[in-house]
Amino acid sequence: MPLPPELSPYDALVLLSFGGPEGPDEVLPFLRRVTAGKNIPDSRLEEVGAHYALFGGVSPINAQSRALIAALEAELSARGLEAPVFWGNRNYDPLIPQTFTELAEAGHRRILAVTTSAYSSYSSCRQYRENIADGVAAAEEATGVRLEVDKIRPYALHPGFALANLAAVRDAVRAAQETAELPTLLFVTHSVPTAMDETSGPGDGDGHLYSRQHLVLAEAITERVAAELDLPDLSAELVYCSRSGPPQQPWTEPDVNDRLEELAAEGVTTVVLAPIGFVSDHMEVVYDLDTEAAATAERLGMRLLRAPTAGTDPRFVAGLVDLMLERAAEARGENPDMPQFAGDDIRPSVCAPGCCPNLRTARPALCGRD
Repeated sequence: MPLPPELSPYDALVLLSFGGPEGPDEVLPFLRRVTAGKNIPDSRLEEVGAHYALFGGVSPINAQSRALIAALEAELSARGLEAPVFWGNRNYDPLIPQTFTELAEAGHRRILAVTTSAYSSYSSCRQYRENIADGVAAAEEATGVRLEVDKIRPYALHPGFALANLAAVRDAVRAAQETAELPTLLFVTHSVPTAMDETSGPGDGDGHLYSRQHLVLAEAITERVAAELDLPDLSAELVYCSRSGPPQQPWTEPDVNDRLEELAAEGVTTVVLAPIGFVSDHMEVVYDLDTEAAATAERLGMRLLRAPTAGTDPRFVAGLVDLMLERAAEARGENPDMPQFAGDDIRPSVCAPGCCPNLRTARPALCGRD
């Protein structure tokens, strides 16, 4: 089925996500794929796998990807843009090379990709560009067809993603006020090696784009929530979760659990966690925050509330469709509006040379100028 003209020149839309196991027997193979080339022993992977065991060996992320696909198709249909959204994962079936090969076999030639990661860094942007390159190469080897793939721009500061998080934070802070106490607001994202943050952004830039995007969004949301709820003393900061590197390797800090300890010592009794670094409630949220951080707070006698992620919030879903239409207009040579919720650093759809480099090994990456 051809796509509507508003989405031309593309003939297929694909959601690219991380993927996760859907049963106990799949956990260890999944973790081996995620950590391939990092020489992590199975004994350590089995420790991580215990987190999945708490949820029956099933990661929530695949169900959330299916829900987001359904929501995107419904939003497209509501705009009169009937179009299927295909699906490919980095680490679990359907794998991106498999999806791209099937699309090539079905006659598709030009694909627009939407990733389930909003920020700019190696793991959240360039690694998907490497996955796209792998998928294109696999499809060409299998079919002889060279697919052309573009992706939407990083959307951490796009109004759709930002407004969904704003509403979630506002509701959580309002709920915390039921105790008549001003909460402390902790914005949470995935910890990354400090070298990855330092090199995030264009090769000729100042780096730290990953952390800066979070700080800009957190500050803008805090200002709006404080104004809307008349809370001029609302305090907020950025913390991290899900560190997974060796002890000798520096990662971004502070860890959310360490910060909860410090806040409790300072007399803080109510905290709102806002996981703005995540698109949906996958394992880093339901284990690291809802299980581990919640246990820390309970031990400390703190009241802990957690704002939901963007998930399938209609504002977020509509924003992703807006980004699809924006990218299609760019591909047609037009100059569309590129709205921004906060900050003036609008990230391009085509990455600059050296942007968010792979610090381990050089690998081909598409959707960029290098």
